[in-house]
Amino acid sequence: MRNSFATRGGFVLTKTPSHRQQVARRRLAVIAAFAGLAIASGVIGSLTARSDRLDPGQPYFGPSSYFPSE
Repeated sequence: MRNSFATRGGFVLTKTPSHRQQVARRRLAVIAAFAGLAIASGVIGSLTARSDRLDPGQPYFGPSSYFPSE
């Protein structure tokens, strides 16, 4: 008969991370998500920007131009 306490294959239990480790992991996840969002929005903005204006000396009048006189 096999001993029920004998080592056998399968999952190995690990120690639960401490509270500081969990906080650090969450903080790193938030920073990584923020940086990823910033990079993604920058890439999308650079891909959708209009660079083929007819006269570069003229100011841009578009939906994001609040003060066309300046």
